[in-house]
Amino acid sequence: MGDIKNDVAGDRETPKLPIEGKRNILITSALPYVNNVPHLGNIIGCVLSADVFARYCRLRGYNAIYICGTDEYGTATETKAMEENCSPKEICDKYHAIHKEVYEWFNISFDIFGRTSTPQQTEICQAIFKKLWDNNWLSENTMQQLYCDTCKRFLADRLVEGTCPKEGCEYKSARGDQCEKCSKLLNPTELKDPRCKVCQTSPRIRDTNHLFLELPLLKEKLEEYINEMSVAGSWSQNAIQATYAWLKEGLRSRCITRDLKWGVPVPHEKYSDKVFYVWFDAPIGYVSITSCYTPEWEKWWKNPENVELYQFMGKDNVPFHTVMFPSMLLGTGENWTLMKTISVTEYLNYEAGKFSKSKGIGVFGNDAKETNIPVEVWRYYLLNNRPEVSDTLFTWADLQAKLNSELLSNLGNFINRVLSFIAKPSGQGYGSIIPKPSDADPDPLSHEPTKKLVVTIVEYVGQYVEAMEKVKLKQGLKTAMSISGEGNAYLQESQFWKLYKDDQPSCSIVIRTSAGLVYLLACLLEPFMPSFSLEVLKQLNLTPETRLSLEKADIDRASRPWDILPAGHKIGSPEPLFKELRDEEVESFRKKFAGSQADRIVRAEAEAEKIAEQLKKTKVSDSTGKKQQTSKGVTEAKARATAEPEISISRLDVRVGLITSAQKHPDADSLYVETIDVGEGQTRTVVSGLVKYIPLEEMQNRKVCVLCNLKPATMRGIKSQAMVLAASNSDYTKVELVDPPKSAQVGERITFPGFDGEPDNVLNPKKKVWETLQVNLHSNTELVACYKDIPLTTSAGVCTVSSITNGSIRSREIDTLGDLMFSPSAHLRCPRENPTHPRQGGREQGNCEGN
Repeated sequence: MGDIKNDVAGDRETPKLPIEGKRNILITSALPYVNNVPHLGNIIGCVLSADVFARYCRLRGYNAIYICGTDEYGTATETKAMEENCSPKEICDKYHAIHKEVYEWFNISFDIFGRTSTPQQTEICQAIFKKLWDNNWLSENTMQQLYCDTCKRFLADRLVEGTCPKEGCEYKSARGDQCEKCSKLLNPTELKDPRCKVCQTSPRIRDTNHLFLELPLLKEKLEEYINEMSVAGSWSQNAIQATYAWLKEGLRSRCITRDLKWGVPVPHEKYSDKVFYVWFDAPIGYVSITSCYTPEWEKWWKNPENVELYQFMGKDNVPFHTVMFPSMLLGTGENWTLMKTISVTEYLNYEAGKFSKSKGIGVFGNDAKETNIPVEVWRYYLLNNRPEVSDTLFTWADLQAKLNSELLSNLGNFINRVLSFIAKPSGQGYGSIIPKPSDADPDPLSHEPTKKLVVTIVEYVGQYVEAMEKVKLKQGLKTAMSISGEGNAYLQESQFWKLYKDDQPSCSIVIRTSAGLVYLLACLLEPFMPSFSLEVLKQLNLTPETRLSLEKADIDRASRPWDILPAGHKIGSPEPLFKELRDEEVESFRKKFAGSQADRIVRAEAEAEKIAEQLKKTKVSDSTGKKQQTSKGVTEAKARATAEPEISISRLDVRVGLITSAQKHPDADSLYVETIDVGEGQTRTVVSGLVKYIPLEEMQNRKVCVLCNLKPATMRGIKSQAMVLAASNSDYTKVELVDPPKSAQVGERITFPGFDGEPDNVLNPKKKVWETLQVNLHSNTELVACYKDIPLTTSAGVCTVSSITNGSIRSREIDTLGDLMFSPSAHLRCPRENPTHPRQGGREQGNCEGN
């Protein structure tokens, strides 16, 4: 219960198909895009909400399947691949696995978690296109599209940013497809002051041929569907408002093709160099992923008489699901299962601002796991705070309050009180046995507190079912928690600890009734907190295979809670279900997750460095009896420490440079002499030991990363004024230059997000700043150049290497030691440490690995 099924067909149980006479429910959540780790706003907005409803449907005995997967085609994937210097396929593989791991931890119970970059997606997408083409719902048109002369390509929507044209909005970082601030859908040419996201230059408008879906011609069919289904499916108010706002604005022809390579190819000879636009392609992913789940997918997707389609998403996705996708399916003329009910969330904001994947702000799925706060607490808090009608706010203080007052003091307290009392030995409790009724026991309904409780519980269960059927998940959760509150009040009113001594028959009724409520709560809360329900079953000594159920017969048992658990049943060992979250922990989390993800890494590293420095300054007596540092020495050391800045990566002046010419050193076979433009108006001369590793022709007119603030050194008669950064593999047999993005500006400083500060004019060689920092420069498994885990970053993206993973990044400005420096058996020393060395050149650096 709660595990994600493997999305390889042979590893799954037999796929479910619609059953005649049963309620068949097809559930989808908006396909998360594979360009980052999902944050809590993404999780509650789509997959978690849909999971709760899917679990509820299964408990009710409905024949339900939950379909989701990663949305993998389109501009964002291509852009991310460019940033990480890998293929779109590699990006998709990486982030699909990350998403799947996060959702597994959150106990999301997909029937399949697939992906859109499959042959099935291509087949179904192209089939829908052909039907639309044959039915004359598509048109050809020449459109004006932004073209970047610098990048030599048409710019897809997400590769363009500019000012939103909507009056009153004028957001300056609106994307070419949609304004993130006001949610207005856009064409890139509508933006004011557009700029290429890759190189930041102003693109020009150029003609290009594309295919369009004629939404105006489909308006009558679409409006008939919307008017009928928005009522029959009880669409959420925010979905209705967004949809009718679109219709009121007037439907326009929408382009369905794009000048990209990564996507579903258009099956038309005239447009064979184009792919389908992601808004056309992505919703079809629901269908293609279902086809990966079962080859009989049409029984779900072309069966509107027997299947109800429920879709979950954030508010920015509404028009694609209420206007675009239905229009596409209606246009085919086939008998598609169209969406019946749409459940839409507003935004979950974080502390003082918005969650943001691109900026790394907020708590992300992997962060939640690392807090060691149990998953049921995260699920409860997000669902309790679900932004159903307006934006809601995540705060650590609120999470603490909900955990401590609602889960711990209310729910956990009730269950623990009941089970702990039952578990007490005979004479104090019931020896872990559900008490058996005796002939002397009165009718439970004659016991006034129990009678009053049952009336309330039956009412609450009815309200719970009504709320859940209407997908009012927050209301359903709060109603279930109210039952726990009633249980606590019932225990207090009945004073069962006194009844045990004075009125055993009445005490037996109270305990049997309360134990039944414990089981009932496990059922009602299973959709929200499945791991909690499993733990309750364990403490009740019911096997995990026990099928919790909320079918009609089970719901009717709520009117006789004392009969829910069989008398004589032996329970398990009661344990506290929740742990208090303390103020100091809250403050720690607030600090840890403040700012962006990059900021957090920096703070952690700075703290580690601070501790290391403190340890270095601490002097103690050793076994030889050497004295500790005198107080005068301590004072002097403190003064020196105050005067000398902390060794931080921000002290390095690393810039994007352009090699304008390169030639071999006249007096050294292993060295190149390069002339490099680093944006100063005049070039610098740099000597690099790269002859063995990089052909001379590959050194010409090439952008490189240049360390500009080391003290100049004379290398075999030529003064070297900077360093070029390169990565080497573990045995030093392979060396590659660290490459900035092609569109990075020459002379711009390469930064390390989160490390602020101006670089030193010239690094003090005696302080070994470079040597200290260099050991943490490396290429990661994604070929990104990093300081620790922080990418070397430019305005155009991150710096990368071609193929060396987990390589050490060094400078190649000095390699006068030739083979010695990269010999795995060599004892590495700097020439200055050995004045008699025949190639001694003169830079005051302590270790040639840093040269």
